[in-house]
Amino acid sequence: MRRAISYGRQTIDEDDIRSVVKALRSDFLTQGPLSEEFEDRLKRHTGAKYAVVCSNGTAALHLAILAAGIHRGERVITSPMTFLASSNSALYAGAIPVFADIDEETFNIDPAEIERKIRYNSPVRAIIPVHFAGHPCDMERISEVARENNLVVIEDACHALGASWKDRLGNLQRVGNCSHSDMTVFSFHPVKSITTGEGGAITTNDPVLYKKLKLLRSHGVTKNAAEFKAHDDAPWLYEMHELGFNYRLSDIQCALGISQIERLGSFIKRRNEIASLYGAMLLKYPFVRTPAVNEDRTSAFHIYPARIPFGDLGISKKEWFLMMKSIGIHPQVHYIPVHLQPYYRSMFGYNPGDFPRAEKFYSEEVSLPIYPTLTDEEAGAVVEAIVSTIACAAAASREAAGLKRILAAS
Repeated sequence: MRRAISYGRQTIDEDDIRSVVKALRSDFLTQGPLSEEFEDRLKRHTGAKYAVVCSNGTAALHLAILAAGIHRGERVITSPMTFLASSNSALYAGAIPVFADIDEETFNIDPAEIERKIRYNSPVRAIIPVHFAGHPCDMERISEVARENNLVVIEDACHALGASWKDRLGNLQRVGNCSHSDMTVFSFHPVKSITTGEGGAITTNDPVLYKKLKLLRSHGVTKNAAEFKAHDDAPWLYEMHELGFNYRLSDIQCALGISQIERLGSFIKRRNEIASLYGAMLLKYPFVRTPAVNEDRTSAFHIYPARIPFGDLGISKKEWFLMMKSIGIHPQVHYIPVHLQPYYRSMFGYNPGDFPRAEKFYSEEVSLPIYPTLTDEEAGAVVEAIVSTIACAAAASREAAGLKRILAAS
């Protein structure tokens, strides 16, 4: 019997298990040496000067907002096509999220829409571009817009660890090196590029932001006597300098992250192989629109967002979704546009039609299964299921239409 095929799945091997067991047998389960080791591995991979690991991607976004000094009433521009945390992080600080619609080809935030939102919203303080599905945003243009308007840029790269792009000079830029941003945020949820179970990180090249992030991550407390405001060097002392949080990542989780990041390159390679396979197999079925391929960008392919015009095919998205699940294939949808959530509609007065590109994308988008251990045969089964379910629904629709005509004639 074939295993169920879900849209995402963690990839854990014996090396990962041994690494976690070793941490469990060590002297430290948290606040030990493994968090700094994991941070070093992240710096080595991204090329950023500093990295701060934390409890999850949402915590990472919150810490980045706080470290940037974003205050109540200030505006933060982000995409409506993202998970709730991208905009919620602004709300946590009392700031106001402002959405800019997406580009129809990349599904990422449109820099032209960012510029338009800046003109009509004040005071805008920051931009949070989201690398949707792991495909890098146009960071050069976004960075230019930010510099022209003196804005902070926080990259939401929760989908994009392992992604890269070439700049206008042909230089390779790894997502997370902060070459065109102040900070970059990652997530290590089980279905992401690598996992720590739950976990997140922020990278930056700014030593002031780095120091602030570390302080806020752990209750706003410092144990460094050189930083004390009171002149006492008793060995048990600590001082609280900011209102911080307990957003630390345990040594157990860091042990898993250290082991996982060793295989990040192979994980991304396999995800891209599966994406290419889907693209080739679906080429003969023009009713399925596959993600655009850009030779200057390497996607992390956290998800594989295909587009199906359900209305034109005589089947609802819900009907198709349930048909796929009934045969053991579990796609997903990413995402319900944030502005359509009840909280955002009641709080800010958003309505359907406010961001037409994001809403059209949502009406058609389905995330096909993609993860490193998905086999070529399973990918083929996914494509066969897409075609057969749509063909079955289309036939049923034609039969129903014919019956309706017969009944009307009688």
